[in-house]
Amino acid sequence: MSTELSLLTGEPAGEMLTVVVGEAGGTLLRWSATQVDHQPRGRTTVGYTARVRWGDGTETGETFGACSGPLPDGVVRLSDGVTDIGVWRFPFDPELPALPTAFDAVSMRRLVEGAGLRCDGEVRLRVRSYRPRRRAVIEVTTPDRRQVFVKVVRPSRARALHERHRLAALAAVPQSLGWTGDGLVLLAGLPGRTLRQALLTEDSVALDADSVVSALDALPTGLATGERRRTWGQKAGHYAEVIAAAAPEFAARAREIARAVDHDRPQGPDVPVHGDLYENQLMVRDGRVTGLLDIDGAGRGERLDDAGCLLGHLAVLAQLQPIRATSILGVGTALEERFTADLDPAALAGRAAAVVLSLATGPHRVQEPGWRQQTAARLALAERLLDEKSFTRGAALASSSGGIVDLVSTEKE
Repeated sequence: MSTELSLLTGEPAGEMLTVVVGEAGGTLLRWSATQVDHQPRGRTTVGYTARVRWGDGTETGETFGACSGPLPDGVVRLSDGVTDIGVWRFPFDPELPALPTAFDAVSMRRLVEGAGLRCDGEVRLRVRSYRPRRRAVIEVTTPDRRQVFVKVVRPSRARALHERHRLAALAAVPQSLGWTGDGLVLLAGLPGRTLRQALLTEDSVALDADSVVSALDALPTGLATGERRRTWGQKAGHYAEVIAAAAPEFAARAREIARAVDHDRPQGPDVPVHGDLYENQLMVRDGRVTGLLDIDGAGRGERLDDAGCLLGHLAVLAQLQPIRATSILGVGTALEERFTADLDPAALAGRAAAVVLSLATGPHRVQEPGWRQQTAARLALAERLLDEKSFTRGAALASSSGGIVDLVSTEKE
């Protein structure tokens, strides 16, 4: 493991947080690293949860972030004499300046009313996700139970994200209600619930695979402009190196998978793509897709990427949730049958394997208990998909061979 990773996730991290909390007038009771974003030959960013006792005797749960590399303004700077570290306390993320506003109920009520929604009374806030220095999503619920999702991004990205949603207004994506210059985008809620929620709570899920394809077909051609996205296969080498840095014992396997899925020429025509399509991005109702969430990465690419991303995530979810595996794999099989009516089966399996390789970085990133075992299980799953050249056969074999039984977190980067 690299020196930066050891510094930011090991015992020195606790010492660092103790200093920062102490300077704020508190005592650090306990802490844990919850997210690790390590970029080989770049900066490393880590998120932490902590329990703090303050001078008046009260105890609170807190979230902190820390990073190495070039440090942004607005952080507490610490050093061990070799490596400089920057630390901050949520919501004061140095690269998400709008986050304190998004986390303030009074400010959010004003913003929601400014977007044209009536709001008689206090709003409730819930942090749906937070990736330090990258993005956050705050769910705002009005007194009449309407939901608005506030996406917090770097200021330079807010207008483009708003315009992307407006461009896709005729597709099944959330309506953008407006944006701010400091990095907020207000998105209306969509009907239904996520496919992941359905898969993890219902004994059997019947998903209309045609409705998935129709939702992707509805993405406007205006999104398929600019530079062609690198495919999951072409990005696989990066994820292999992330795994190699965190767990050198898996380096050879990860690099071999990356070599197997890489390609130097297009494997399909250019189309508008979602860019990060997985079961938590699909809103469903009565077995049909009602919407696509999170089109931040939408652009010009190959349908193989969206199809492979969805199947790769389902393969991992089935491995992690053996009680639900039959239902999850059934949905995946129906999707594979529909996708391969238009796409090459072997190429699709390769993209799914590339996505599973990217997900093999997840257990370490979110610091799951037994993350090495879970990383190995995901590498084995990617190898199965490549060997069988099929989601249905590869995922089913990997699921039946045993593996991890706890779903601690499957959130993707």
